[in-house]
Amino acid sequence: MLMPHPTMLRRLVEEYETLMSHPGGGDMEGSDDGTGRRVLRAQDLAYTLCVSTGTREVGRALEAARRLLAAAHDPVAARYLAPPHDSAVPG
Repeated sequence: MLMPHPTMLRRLVEEYETLMSHPGGGDMEGSDDGTGRRVLRAQDLAYTLCVSTGTREVGRALEAARRLLAAAHDPVAARYLAPPHDSAVPG
């Protein structure tokens, strides 16, 4: 199996998570404020993450990317070992 380069993989994860953290990042409705472009970019990134990690769901692609980054001893991989904290979930 081909392995994605850690730098490329890290950039994909960072950009995807940044887009999804913005208000309306997961909203499928387009608007004049750029939300439509963000949604399309997030979909492109999700697809690329899935192809790069050999998965079919973006959640699994992110998990696989974190494991691959950790295995590659990527200097910032530790940041990706745990999923981002979701403040909306009580706990």
